[in-house]
Amino acid sequence: MKYTPRYTPSARKDLGRIPPQMVKRITSKVAYYCSQQNPLRYAKKLSLPMLGEYRFRIGDWRVIFDVDKGGIVVVLLVLTVKHRKDVYRGL
Repeated sequence: MKYTPRYTPSARKDLGRIPPQMVKRITSKVAYYCSQQNPLRYAKKLSLPMLGEYRFRIGDWRVIFDVDKGGIVVVLLVLTVKHRKDVYRGL
């Protein structure tokens, strides 16, 4: 099954605050995961669904996302990208 990564406006804003070399690493890793047969094997299911359904760990950064399985195209919707010290704050 092919996954297509989509970034929300808030995720794009988060990426704008990160150093460019880290943005390249994060986006290329998300693209790599999406090209795999089952990218969810690299993800961890979150216990608080209000934050997002799953997360990828890329170094010290966390990519929080949901999966939309509408029709044939499966969309991996990136909700936020934050450093591990900040991602779960305020819950």
